[in-house]
Formats: sequence, C-alpha cells, structure tokens
Amino acid sequence: MSIRKFCSVLFCLGLSVNSALFAQRGFVHTSGANVVDGSGKTIMLRGTNLGNWLEPEGYMFHFDGGPQSPSEIEALTRELIGPSKSEAFWKQWRETYITQADIDRIAKMGFNSVRVPFHWKFFATDNAEGFRYIDQLVQWARKDHIYIVLDLHCAPGGQTGTNIDDSEGYPWLYTDTEAQARTVEVWRRIAKHYANESIVLGYDLLNEPIPHFPQLQRYNKDLEPLFKRLVAAVREVDKNHIVILGGAQWDSNFKVFGQPFDKNVMYTFHKYWTATDVSVIQEYLDFRDKYHVPIWLGESGENKDEWIAAFTKTLEDNHVGWCFWPYKKMDANSSPVTFDRPEHWDAVVKLAAMAPGTGNAEKRIAARPSPEEAQATFDDLLKKVQFSSERVNDGYLRALGLKPQ
Repeated sequence: MSIRKFCSVLFCLGLSVNSALFAQRGFVHTSGANVVDGSGKTIMLRGTNLGNWLEPEGYMFHFDGGPQSPSEIEALTRELIGPSKSEAFWKQWRETYITQADIDRIAKMGFNSVRVPFHWKFFATDNAEGFRYIDQLVQWARKDHIYIVLDLHCAPGGQTGTNIDDSEGYPWLYTDTEAQARTVEVWRRIAKHYANESIVLGYDLLNEPIPHFPQLQRYNKDLEPLFKRLVAAVREVDKNHIVILGGAQWDSNFKVFGQPFDKNVMYTFHKYWTATDVSVIQEYLDFRDKYHVPIWLGESGENKDEWIAAFTKTLEDNHVGWCFWPYKKMDANSSPVTFDRPEHWDAVVKLAAMAPGTGNAEKRIAARPSPEEAQATFDDLLKKVQFSSERVNDGYLRALGLKPQ
C-alpha cells in the first residue's frame, strides 16, 4: 500500500469515528461525501437564501447604476428621510423582512434549509443586534425543522472589494491584520453562541471570496490559510457544526484548496447564468470524489423558470444539495416570493441613479422628493414587505420541484 493510499485510509477512518461522535450529539454533520442528520440519515439540502435581510443589495431595490452596497444604500435613506428616521427604518426593516410566518411558509413550500447572509457589524460584540435576530430565527426554524446556514456576506475589510461585502472598493481582508483579527473574532463569537444549537447546520465562513478580476487573483494563495485561521477559531469553541468553505473567484475556483484540513467540512460553489448540464459542475463532482467530502451549491438563480428547472434536475441527479438566491424580491418572478414596489418608488430610483455626493447637492436637492414624500414612500415599502402583502411565484416553485402555494 502506498503512503498516499495509507494516509487516505486513515483519513476516512477518522471521518467515520468523527461521524459517530456527531450522531451521538444529534447534530447535522458530514459523513464521507454526504450530509447526514443526527440519526445518520442522508439529507438532500433544498434551501433558499434570506438575502436582503441583514445585508441589503442595491439591485434588489432596482437601484441600477446607483448605490449598491449596504453603506451606500443606508446613505441614500439618510439623505432622503434624515439620520434618525433612517435608523428607525432599517431597524423596522430587519424586524419585518423575515418573520415566523416566512419560515412557516418556507417549510410548507418544501424547503428544508435557509442560508442567512449577514453583515459582520451585527455581531461585533457579544450582545450585538444580530444575535437577537438569529436567536429568534432559530426558534422559528426549530419549530418547522428548517436548518440554518450562517453566511458571512460582509466581512471586515472586505473579501471581494465589491458592493456585496460593503467594503471600500478593495479586498483589504487579505492584507489588513486588524480586519483578519476582527473576522476571526466574529466567527469565534458566533460559534460560541450557537455551539449547542443543533438546528444551525453550519457556518459559511466567507461569501464569494476574491473576484475574477485579474489584479486580485494574487490573493488566491492567501485564501486557504485564512480559512484555516477561521476554522481554528470556530473549533476552539464549537466542535459540533459543519464549516463551509467557498472557492476563490466568487466561490467557483476549488484549485485553491488542498486536502481537507477539518473532519466536518463541506465545500460550496456558486453558479449563475451558465449552461445547465453536468459539465457546469463536473469539476466540483471530481473534487467531491477525490477527497470524499460533500459539496453544496450555496447560490444560484436569477433566471427564468425553465433554466431553474433544468439546473435543479442536474443538481438532484448528481446528489448535490442546493440553496437558490433569493427568497424574495421586489417586483420580480425570479424568487419564491415577490412584493410590489412602494408608491412613488420611481422618484427614489431616479435620485439613486444621479451622481452621488455633496458636490452634486444642488442638482440632487432639486430632483429629490420632499422629506415628507420620501417618508411616505419608505413607510409604504415596510408595508409591502410584510408577509400579508406578498405573493408567491408558483412557477418558480414548480421549477424547483417544490409545492406551489
């Protein structure tokens, strides 16, 4: 027996022992290339992303060409309705956007999991606001048996340098030691808080790290070492949960990974606007076969129902769990749920599209709705995102193979 084969056998034996320990504790865990529940039964993950809840994105407000990152969007609301009312709006947004009724509906649709993208600022301290929202979500999810994946979408310093991580236009996380230390501490804090919560399936440690931009691929070599630091921090306080690692270039490039370095790890990839046949995911299937670890589609979607149906079939045929993006959107059919634009939203979109900044203040003030009109529009937005005001896209659910409502 070669040393490589011998080491591989030892690794697999270690995974088997490890799986038995997780089963005794009742936690979802990995077992070879599968994700299994506390009884050892294989789980086919079928999920939806709770995007735009704890990390707003400009395109989901139809701000084409306007503010895209959370900070930019929050700056727009401060400009329109003032600092105090803006803060109150966003708190109410987080209270309203996802509720127990939403989780009940997600379960009835046939999903068994949700991925929760979040901004690190909501977990900056032990009693930070984010714990209240996720603690509440845990209670709802436990009732409906919906597994939760916590996803660090906006990391300190930024892992992408684009709008989705709320960074300063560059992925400083890979070179800024303070940002790295803060990211380590955020995950240690979260893992400690949820270490004994079995409805939490795992931790997606960094969303879509390192874009495909040629100038940024210099950081590919730094990604796995950073993941090792984050996993070590999690394992100091939590040996129960799956850690989830995404490849470079928007969670697409698995060449940055060597042999798995944790016994309860899953690897995630994202795919948008591609073909739908098996060739699109073959490299990830090969990775799964090579290392005998689970792979998971953490994001996909934003497409027509026919595409969703074809790609879902490819995933299911190859035993790849999935989590499509997002759960709900404004005025769109490419999600399980949609809500209407609020009244006079076009005036907000028009202002958002203008050149930003105080250097353009005169033109912006002339073009904007009055503070009273803007407040009425944002009040109406809060009504539109309430559960009772939304509607279900049955065609999208059928495309996923789930239950129309």
